[in-house]
Amino acid sequence: MAGGALLVAGCAGAPGTPPPPPAAPWPDRLQSLLPADVLLMGEQHDAPDHQRLQREAVQWLAARGQLAAVVMEMAERGRSTAGLPRDATPDQARAALQWNEAAWPWEAYGPSVMAAVAAGVPVLGGNLPRSDLRAAMADAAWDRHLSPAALQRQHEALREGHCGLLPPAQIPPMARMQIARDASLARVAQQALRPGQTVLLLAGGGHVLRTLGVPTHWSADIRSKVALAQAGQVPAAIKMEDTDAVIETPAIEFKDHCAALRQQWGQGKAGGSL
Repeated sequence: MAGGALLVAGCAGAPGTPPPPPAAPWPDRLQSLLPADVLLMGEQHDAPDHQRLQREAVQWLAARGQLAAVVMEMAERGRSTAGLPRDATPDQARAALQWNEAAWPWEAYGPSVMAAVAAGVPVLGGNLPRSDLRAAMADAAWDRHLSPAALQRQHEALREGHCGLLPPAQIPPMARMQIARDASLARVAQQALRPGQTVLLLAGGGHVLRTLGVPTHWSADIRSKVALAQAGQVPAAIKMEDTDAVIETPAIEFKDHCAALRQQWGQGKAGGSL
């Protein structure tokens, strides 16, 4: 059980009303998010508690025979552990997924992968292959996928996420890449659907939001639920309609990512890197 985690309903009470009673700890509250064809868990990549919550969700669903597949942002589409035996080694799993250790530390995500493998549940890469990224950035058709208001939110999130360092001309192509990644994750999850079971999709918080991310690429007949993990205070920018639950975990040590990004890009110059 995840100590220190609290599951909060996605809808807050009116001002002046008493707070709701404390929710049961994770993962016991998973049952309240079911049934779902797809359960999307959004994380902060630098919050170890969030990867622990993911592992516990894999174990809880698998133990009940409810887990159809695990789809991960952390591996590219087309990579899969489906052919591995339950007693496969971590090295075999990493090879099957062509794991990129530099981008995604295996120490953080390996436990979720291996829990699924041990349960006989396939782990599927869902991210857009790197070879397709530049084509996605140049494809203006992605500009029309979201409503104008939602697209503006995407642009603002990218601007903030890159510490205001992205030149304005780079923001639309970066948004196209984000939307194309969401479409790739959605496609893999949809292909993994099984009646009476749930596909667990693990990705960064921005990918799972109902009005911006992966769910915008599905038809209404796919039942999806969104659980967003948040370290520390929940930002006011998270809209009620974007999540079904927010899982609060303790705040993590502050790291000045913007300072590192400024140094990497050289006094605020993006340098065109992806």
